Amino acid sequence: MRLRLPNTFVLLFAILALIAAATWLVPGGKYETQLVNGRQLVDPASFHYVASNPQGPVALLMAPIKGFVEAALIIGFVLIVGGAFAVLQKTEAIDAMIKAIAQAHARSALVRATVIPLFVTLFSLGGATFGMNEEAIPFVLIFIPLALALGYDSVVGVSIPFLGSQVGFAAAFLNPFNVGIAQGIAGVPVFSGMGYRLLVWALATGVTIGFLMWYAARVRRDPTRSPTYALDQARRAEGSPALSDFAGMRPAHKLVLALFAATLGAMVFGVVRYGWFIEEIAALFLVMAVSVGLVARLSSDEIVAAFLQGARDLVGTALVIALARATMVLARDAHIIDTMLHGLMPLVASSSPVFAAQKMFAIQSVINFFIHSGSGQAALTMPIMAPLADLVGVSRQTAILAFQFGEFTTPMIPTSGITVGVLALARIPWATWARWMIPLQLMYLVLALALLVPPCLMDW
Repeated sequence: MRLRLPNTFVLLFAILALIAAATWLVPGGKYETQLVNGRQLVDPASFHYVASNPQGPVALLMAPIKGFVEAALIIGFVLIVGGAFAVLQKTEAIDAMIKAIAQAHARSALVRATVIPLFVTLFSLGGATFGMNEEAIPFVLIFIPLALALGYDSVVGVSIPFLGSQVGFAAAFLNPFNVGIAQGIAGVPVFSGMGYRLLVWALATGVTIGFLMWYAARVRRDPTRSPTYALDQARRAEGSPALSDFAGMRPAHKLVLALFAATLGAMVFGVVRYGWFIEEIAALFLVMAVSVGLVARLSSDEIVAAFLQGARDLVGTALVIALARATMVLARDAHIIDTMLHGLMPLVASSSPVFAAQKMFAIQSVINFFIHSGSGQAALTMPIMAPLADLVGVSRQTAILAFQFGEFTTPMIPTSGITVGVLALARIPWATWARWMIPLQLMYLVLALALLVPPCLMDW
């Protein structure tokens, strides 16, 4: 039986209520800060107790709106980017690109040999750049029949879009919903540290591809070794929907994809060369939304409707960010944030910054079991983890990487909406999937622990 947890909003409000109660029990405390290389850093030896300011029921009820106000820039950014990508989806250019490559597998032995690496890389790029997550769910209906046609099984069909997008999200280098927001909250230049993040993304994607290639070859040799063998036999008997009715990519689709690539390139250039922050990046995506809509010959009403729908779909995320920030508002107004840091420090502190960073990863993995919004997690944890990193000798950039790596557990946990949704669509029981995922999950764990070592050694 699947473990059921409270709705994310209920869970966050419960955390908010617990923090309000804690303000009556936890003494106030304060660390002094000092300016180092233009950044205010916590002085770990300066903690001292101060008078607390307990937060009552009125403060608890006002905290969400205060959190909304304080997180307004990030919330606006999320809504605009969500709307822009909804317009991009409306053009059907991304769907056309996927179908065009899928259709080619029947005509080319090379495509058949490279279909898993190619598609996993594409979906991983989606997760790493524009935060592809729930958007991968519909592709399960395309990739299961494709996998069966190639002699694989439903697990491979699910894994290509699902694991591809999830590993890209966890090892992202340009994802505005986790990397961008976390860096903004931590006071780190947005999308900085891209060189090492690109290496992380390539290694994580490569591990996923290697495991899937090994498994797919084994299943093709002996289909009875598949955990979904009976289901796949039934699917083959039913017949698979054909991709042959796809007429190919239109010139407008190609131009839309070129504009999307140009937008990502401009974002990288602007961040690196001119130090663009959230406002400039949001404006860039707004321009992209209008441009791709016009190229795809969408009417002004269609562009606006798609944009509003995309923003509407992320209202829940915006409210999660507001509630998460509200927890910090309560704790800050009660003067207990520094006391919390002081209490967490012994749990994270270690004789080596490497072990401290790895403990941060463990904490973020536990939090990911309960809260699955990348932006919500960033808003909830980075105000604590960033200054905590200063205290234990870990760079804030490394703390953000540890936060990202917590997402590696998402494909395994039964409390994740996207995991349960994908498996329901594929008709694969969670227990069956979890048993299959264990070896790959262990690889992700080892990889995350290993990739946190170099940043600590080179003071990244």
